[in-house]
Amino acid sequence: MKKVIFSIIAITAAQYGFSQKKDENIGSEVVNIVKPYTPTISDAFKVKEIPASEEEVPEPKLPITYQIFSFPVASTFIPSKGKAADVDKEELEKGFSNYALLGIGNYGTVNAEVFVAHQLNRTDYVGALLHHLSSQGGIKSVKLNDKFYTTGLDITYGSRTNDLQWNVDLGVKNQIINWYGLPSENILFADETVAQIDAQQSYNTISLGGRMEFKDGLFNNASMQFKRFSDKMGSGENRFFVKPEFDFDVMDQKVKAAVLVDYVGGSFERDFYNTGDIKYSNIIFGTKPSFLYQQDDLSVHLGAGVFYSTYKFNGASDGKVYIYPNIKASYRLVGDLMIAYAGAEGGLVQNSYADFVDKNPYVSPTLFVEPTSNSYDIYVGMKGKLANAVSFNVKGGYNSQIDKAFFQSNTFIATNTNDKGYVNGNSFQVVYDDLNTVSIFGEIKADFSKKASLTLSGTYNNFSTKNIDKAWNLPQLKVESALNIDFTEKWYGGLQLFFVGERTDLVTVQDKTALIPTYTNQQVTLDSYFDLNANIGYKFNKRLTFFMRGNNLANQQYNRWANFPVQGIQVLGGASYKFDF
Repeated sequence: MKKVIFSIIAITAAQYGFSQKKDENIGSEVVNIVKPYTPTISDAFKVKEIPASEEEVPEPKLPITYQIFSFPVASTFIPSKGKAADVDKEELEKGFSNYALLGIGNYGTVNAEVFVAHQLNRTDYVGALLHHLSSQGGIKSVKLNDKFYTTGLDITYGSRTNDLQWNVDLGVKNQIINWYGLPSENILFADETVAQIDAQQSYNTISLGGRMEFKDGLFNNASMQFKRFSDKMGSGENRFFVKPEFDFDVMDQKVKAAVLVDYVGGSFERDFYNTGDIKYSNIIFGTKPSFLYQQDDLSVHLGAGVFYSTYKFNGASDGKVYIYPNIKASYRLVGDLMIAYAGAEGGLVQNSYADFVDKNPYVSPTLFVEPTSNSYDIYVGMKGKLANAVSFNVKGGYNSQIDKAFFQSNTFIATNTNDKGYVNGNSFQVVYDDLNTVSIFGEIKADFSKKASLTLSGTYNNFSTKNIDKAWNLPQLKVESALNIDFTEKWYGGLQLFFVGERTDLVTVQDKTALIPTYTNQQVTLDSYFDLNANIGYKFNKRLTFFMRGNNLANQQYNRWANFPVQGIQVLGGASYKFDF
């Protein structure tokens, strides 16, 4: 013990003896590094030898044995059931099978519609539409009555099953117009003469037709119709056509064939010069078979059309065979985003008095009716999508037509013994000539959202005739656009713009300087025009909607046909009501 205490005292004394004093300076010394330190890393090697144990007698490893004892454990944890995330569902607007509409506007305009439909059972249904549109007229500077009425009733009955769909349609229509386009600027008419002109014309239509479609089998679909068309001037016309279509396979190639039987026959009580009546008839038999070839992105319809026509006019008859191309092809350049297409088609078009009235109700009941042969219509184009919501279609073509029908103003003849209201230069005849047309067409459709859409299309034509001087009353340029917007759930509206380029007609002009009235035919150019239309509506509730429509809002005083000015600004307001029985 004494030795231990002595050792501790000696070590402590030595520490104090060698320690630096507080104010003692130990000096400095310079150390020169001859070579910089460059450390290296050598490869590591695992020691493979087993280190020797320092224990003289190593302890043996004891074996370990495991045993598991299972027993139930009470648990109060209950996992919650999974639940799908909620999706906001738009409330579907209740659909109604029937509606009634009434609108009233300036110029004494009345627009009324009533539509009713009823599902008789799981497959059969019936529906009817009663519609009326009339105006009391009132166009400035017009000396004759310019009222018009159109009233019609359409009834349909049909059935839908898994294998067959069919319907039968019955239509009745009455249309009243006035030949109010008196050329008072070109021809001098006495007031007594104007007062004696009965310019009213009335058209009546009765039609019965139907259509059937088959899901499977050789017979694909068929349509047929009979139409009786007449007017108050003693004219009458019957039209009947049936058109079945077939689909079948030949040597693994799909073949499609359409067969046509089309008859038209009618008569006019007198010709324009009151020298006799007019009787005509024409029967067309035709077929347009084609087979479909498909490989990858290429699709080709290759075929031809064969038609036979028997034509009769005032006792004289003629028959002729026509052959037309029936070729269509398309190629998907970039899927559905860009599709190139081309074709060469043709056909025989059945003209009729009823069709001419639909295009121009101011024709005289003294027409020469015959078919038009579309020799060939060659075109090439491209369609697709510029974006997800924007589609386009551009096409250029060349069309050759034989006996194309043109509307031309009737000539005024002072010595004409025909005293009807259409002989005063205020009606139109139909003339025929061969026509070649080079055309360019473009269209863009944009669906910005479910609530807004825009459509813009335009067509440019370059006409070339054979015998007549101009392609009467055909515009070179036509542009159409339409914008529809749902502003809110309640408010909606739309805007439409139509532009029609200049047209040419041949009218009668009086030499007002001559003592004895003399008349000559001169070409006139009808000015181009644009027509701005708009509509707006408010959905008061699910059933009742109020609306307002405006036509010719730019108040363009243009002539749709020579000497036939249109109404100015037209505003019509009303309401529609949806209902169920």
